[in-house]
Amino acid sequence: MTPMKEDYLKIIFELGGTSKMVSNKQISQSLDIAAGSVTEMVSKLVEDGLATHTPYAGISLTDEGIELAEQLVRKHRLWETFLVDKLDYKLSEVHEDAEQLEHVTSDKLTNSLSDFLGNPTHCPHGGVIPTADGVYQQYSHIMLSELEDGDVAVVDRLADNRDLLTYLDQIDFDLGDKIKVIGHAPFEGPITVQLLSEKNGEEQREVSFKASHYVFVIPEADK
Repeated sequence: MTPMKEDYLKIIFELGGTSKMVSNKQISQSLDIAAGSVTEMVSKLVEDGLATHTPYAGISLTDEGIELAEQLVRKHRLWETFLVDKLDYKLSEVHEDAEQLEHVTSDKLTNSLSDFLGNPTHCPHGGVIPTADGVYQQYSHIMLSELEDGDVAVVDRLADNRDLLTYLDQIDFDLGDKIKVIGHAPFEGPITVQLLSEKNGEEQREVSFKASHYVFVIPEADK
């Protein structure tokens, strides 16, 4: 399997394609790839029996696709954890090196790496790390962009995208932040949120419309 196909499986997994339909637009934005190229690759995944596609609804992974995606995600996120925890990488720096390492990592090395790290269940940006048997906690698919004014939520995980992680680091918007949505600017403008903690007081952040689609949250009512 080509590295590009593997990247598609991982991002569909990341966006919730194990249990719901993911749009071609979401995949295109997450991988920064032209929409036409996404359509072509989606067709290949369907031909390979790794995904199903419903016109105008989206794409989801088959059981075989889910199993492959879990293995790939496990390797990638274990390396991310190693790079951050053991080599002091910044979160925004880990993706590219983890991407290279995952493609040359055997199952034996993967399991040894997991043992060495204490068998972590989540990577540094909040993504789940499946066990060797494909077991992992369910994770939120609710995006910041879906919240309404006045909603309160906790930032649960961040999509595995270098540009996104760099941007959020620049505006000091972090995993675990408890937030209240203050307002949505018109015409796909930023979402203003208030940070609800003693440390931040009344501080606010403006999160871009695009970034808000790759910040996943747990609404207060769901906690």
